Amino acid sequence: MGAFKIRCRNLINLRIQLNRSPQNLPIPANNLRQTFPSSTPSDAFNSFSHPWRYTHCRNLILDSLSTKPVRLHRLSDSDSGIVEVHLDRPEAKNAISKDMLRGLRHAFESVDSDPSVNVMMICSSVPKVFCAGADLKERKKMTASEVHSFVTSLRSAFTFLEALPIPTISVIEGAALGGGLEMALACDLRICGEDAKLSLPETGLAIIPGAGGTARLPRLVGKSIAKELIFTGRKVSGRDALSIGLVNYCVPAGEAYAKALEIAQEINQKGPLAIKMAKKAIDEGLEGDLESAMEVEDECYKELLDTKDRLEGLAAFAEKRKPRYRGE
Repeated sequence: MGAFKIRCRNLINLRIQLNRSPQNLPIPANNLRQTFPSSTPSDAFNSFSHPWRYTHCRNLILDSLSTKPVRLHRLSDSDSGIVEVHLDRPEAKNAISKDMLRGLRHAFESVDSDPSVNVMMICSSVPKVFCAGADLKERKKMTASEVHSFVTSLRSAFTFLEALPIPTISVIEGAALGGGLEMALACDLRICGEDAKLSLPETGLAIIPGAGGTARLPRLVGKSIAKELIFTGRKVSGRDALSIGLVNYCVPAGEAYAKALEIAQEINQKGPLAIKMAKKAIDEGLEGDLESAMEVEDECYKELLDTKDRLEGLAAFAEKRKPRYRGE
């Protein structure tokens, strides 16, 4: 595996012109000779003959050439209904700048406009950090009105995220601070590693959480605990986050993505229309009293009665096979 990593690093250093489909990435023979001076091009390709190695190395190449702070990645084959939003601003620990905010909004809107997406995961490509919050270096140069405009836009983006009809999962390894935690709070599920540190530290900067933190945190962990965390700005460990209901799972450090993917895969196998209606029934049901919630549930249930997926589910059960849902 050590030699494989070296070969990957060599390939990543190539100046590859990505003017063709990434699924059929061409690598000129001259570049291969420069990268593998003691090998022929065919020898070099033989080193990557295993499909996983080729795909993994190609992904490393593409990732290394990307300069966007937010990237979308769609999984393949049976996982094609799962999309990942990758935060990738290592120089600032994924701190949210104006440019990154635009990227987040664009990513969320792209997912919303694609009916074939069943689950969305938000991950970090930067080791040991999910998101450090707002970019304070950039903010220092803003006027008060510019700061308010930015925070309003950030709040709007997270409200849009929360309103997505599909399940959303945040994958938290390391720090999730300020706006980073507020983004995670806007997701349906949160999975963290034991090394996670979660905090809303804004009062230490003489401000308050402005992108939904004061609204979503108490609804998740209760008013008293939320007040303590916001008043003190205290960092919560992964284990403590689990104990107060801030996250759904706390797993060993480095394993949050695997756990989140496992859950996403489970969801992806279910009827996509049913998942959307379940989310709608829960979210809208919580906005009113119990009687109103029952009415919302009934409306959502009726939406599913005439779907092809419902009939497919019954047929698959009778025939003792896995259902083939199409979102119809």
